Amino acid sequence: MRLERHQQPTLESSGKEQIDCAYRNGSDRMVIVRCCGPRQFFLERVVFPFEMLLFACPPESELEIWSHGLGGAELIEACRAADLQLERSTEPAEGALESAESVPWWAQAG
Repeated sequence: MRLERHQQPTLESSGKEQIDCAYRNGSDRMVIVRCCGPRQFFLERVVFPFEMLLFACPPESELEIWSHGLGGAELIEACRAADLQLERSTEPAEGALESAESVPWWAQAG
């Protein structure tokens, strides 16, 4: 049996830019996120309950969310990675906090 190593394509090797995406597991169960794309792109991660996964992938990629049920692995959801793309902004968000004094008490560091 021979094991092969596949390197994840980089921006230079893929020939196209990648998009930044985010997925948040809003369930109370651990899930497995699989992202498959062109040019042998593959990403698989375990995402714990209420955890957020940030990742980069080719825009044409498909995302699958898997969980474990009584009968084994279950496909919970499938979507396009482009639907999870993060927006990039060069301007500060409207109403952005400008000083540490205006930060709410629950967001301040110890």
